[in-house]
Amino acid sequence: MSEFWLISAPGDQENLQALERMNTVTAKSNLSYNTKFSIPDFKVGTLDSLVGLSDELGKLDTFAESLIKKMAQSVVEVMEDAKGKVPENLLANGVDLKSFVTHFEWDMAKYPAKQPLVSVVDTLAKQLAQIETDLKSRTAAYNTLKTNLENLEKKSMGNLFTRTLSDIVSKEDFVLGSEYLVTLLVIVPKSSYAQWQKTYESLSDMVVPRSTKLIAEDNEGGLFTVTLFRKVIEDFKTKAKENKFTVREFYYDEKEIKREREEMSRLLSDKKQQYQTSCVALKKGSSTFPDHKVKVTPLGNPDRPAAGQTDRERESEGEGEGPLLRWLKVNFSEAFIAWIHIKALRVFVESVLRYGLPVNFQAVLLQPHKKSSTKRLREVLNSVFRHLDQVAAASILDASVEIPGLQLSTQDYFPYVYFHIDLSLLD
Repeated sequence: MSEFWLISAPGDQENLQALERMNTVTAKSNLSYNTKFSIPDFKVGTLDSLVGLSDELGKLDTFAESLIKKMAQSVVEVMEDAKGKVPENLLANGVDLKSFVTHFEWDMAKYPAKQPLVSVVDTLAKQLAQIETDLKSRTAAYNTLKTNLENLEKKSMGNLFTRTLSDIVSKEDFVLGSEYLVTLLVIVPKSSYAQWQKTYESLSDMVVPRSTKLIAEDNEGGLFTVTLFRKVIEDFKTKAKENKFTVREFYYDEKEIKREREEMSRLLSDKKQQYQTSCVALKKGSSTFPDHKVKVTPLGNPDRPAAGQTDRERESEGEGEGPLLRWLKVNFSEAFIAWIHIKALRVFVESVLRYGLPVNFQAVLLQPHKKSSTKRLREVLNSVFRHLDQVAAASILDASVEIPGLQLSTQDYFPYVYFHIDLSLLD
């Protein structure tokens, strides 16, 4: 399981023996794997200040957990089709998250224990706030880039009736710069190819003989050129429609086509730079760039790239990591480490508030073996440590006892300090 329970009990002889009993019972019943959780001694200050820190740490705990979830999701989005490799990129200090938690050591260099507790908490809060600010700006820029690219990609999807033609046609397919002549593009059903060849010259006056050419086709039909005099365009369109031939409204604009292609290349390049480990996201069939449902094959010009085959398929394999993925990995690690330090601080503060001064408690990390065993594990802990809160414990052990204003159940009653760490939320 990816779930941990972080508890503490007083460090006197009686409770150390209780901890030993807990370890014995949980081991024999195969309920959990238990390890000591080391927390340094901090400057306590006043109890009033600890009460305020308790509330502040609760809010900071929630904020930190939410932040690392967002960062984990951002890694998933950036890596896209390489989602199977996401866990190996969500590390803390270079190790997997479970190992970091089970082998936790307080970072004295980053969060000196000799400083007042309020200063340590302030350092953690500022660190997480800065990470969140940077995350927002970086993901906003990435999402804008991704949206712009997807909008351009959508133009290349669909059939000949709806998709962009800029990656299909070339300058050689058109009569350009003529005052009298114009080249139209006509979509002809596959079953009507022969009919088109026989009739297109007679659909209107002033159609240039032998001017048609099939330049691309999909599953439904083909895209033909035809050259005629400008003054018969409307008449030709009408006659073509009557024969179930569709004239695409397209006029070759070299500058616009070049601009569109350059924009696509730029966005592809920018997005690729954000994640380059394997460039899986830029390969054919990715979720961001799905394969076109209709394959369009250009004809007659082998140098022209196939429609449906975009620049992403011609990009070389990337090397290294892009800046966004690299930033996410580094700062996810920092945020996760900060979160576990916050958990340790919460245990310290709550232990002092509950067990009093001088500071003397033992923290233990439990990892339940199975989800089905958590209820039994909780019952064991409540039984072993019931002496820590005899009055509340009595209400649990004897359901007939009612204490005004006190509503407890075996699901939420803890006579010991308890905090929960759920790593499954990051899976």
